Amino acid sequence: MPKSKIILTGDRPTGRLHVGHYVGSLKRRVELQNSGEFDKIFIMIADAQALTDNADNPEKVRQNIIEVALDYLACGIDPEKSNILIQSQIPELTELTFYYMNLVTVSRLQRNPTVKSEIQMRNFEASIPVGFFCYPISQAADITAFKATTVPVGEDQMPMLEQTKEIVHKFNSVYGETLVDPAILLPDNEACLRLPGTDGKAKMSKTLGNCIYLSDSAEDVKKKVMSMFTDPNHLRVEDPGNVDGNPVFIYLDAFSKPEQFARYLPEYQNLDELKDHYKRGGLGDVKVKKFLNKVLEEELAPIRERRKELEKDIPAIYDILKKGTAAAKEVAEQTLSEVKAAMKINYFEDQALISEQAERFAAD
Repeated sequence: MPKSKIILTGDRPTGRLHVGHYVGSLKRRVELQNSGEFDKIFIMIADAQALTDNADNPEKVRQNIIEVALDYLACGIDPEKSNILIQSQIPELTELTFYYMNLVTVSRLQRNPTVKSEIQMRNFEASIPVGFFCYPISQAADITAFKATTVPVGEDQMPMLEQTKEIVHKFNSVYGETLVDPAILLPDNEACLRLPGTDGKAKMSKTLGNCIYLSDSAEDVKKKVMSMFTDPNHLRVEDPGNVDGNPVFIYLDAFSKPEQFARYLPEYQNLDELKDHYKRGGLGDVKVKKFLNKVLEEELAPIRERRKELEKDIPAIYDILKKGTAAAKEVAEQTLSEVKAAMKINYFEDQALISEQAERFAAD
């Protein structure tokens, strides 16, 4: 019987989702969901993980659960095809994390590039919460609990997936083949691997306030696009401009389609022609930004409208989350049972152990 194909992916509910999430993973999730290739899809709202660096502000996490769920559904996640779940409501994940902690050294966690950059970004330095430090282990518990075979992530999450694979290999080598080894699935459009912030910073981040949110109004999107960082040396229209590392062109790489040039910028056949003109000079940033705004609006307007409709029945959204979490919990319970059997800590279910001990003491 062929192995089931299962996806696990998700987001921390620390704010509304932005276009970086959309091109980095969310759009792809919808495509994968609708491909019919996968037997199960689990999409996790990682609130327990969000609390590792927001423990003093649980209300922020609590309020953003619904924001993330609305963004998921507005983008096309279908609860008939995908289980949307809330991480903290599945205690089996915590127990798995605890067992996996014995398989990872502190020095290995310290070497994880994602952990290092996140610690730096949050200015934790010496005062790193233990929960935050261990979140690659928690992520391994999430992935393995649902027997995920495929994990679609952005490039910045690759070290986390590699750490999960190490934990899987270590567990299986010590306790026998129990856990599923997941495969990493990166975005297929290179520009989507890591969308920069509107300020030109390497990463679009809620913390840095350089995001275009999926739920932003058309007016807010336009304002953010028109104030975007571009080539700082492109001071006059006639100056040659640089497209490499230029956020406006990176966004066009991620979002623009050839047919949009005929609609909004007919003097160019495609993005390459637009880039060539910018590079040789004679093309102003304002014209390029206006085009980008139209491209983004075409993508975001339907999402914004669907979200407004969904907001009219919030109890229905919580019902979707409750059902998705219940379905996910069943799978996690089964995995935990298999893990405890492999580790020989399933004392009450192990009838052979009970019989063997009974015989041993009877013999004495």
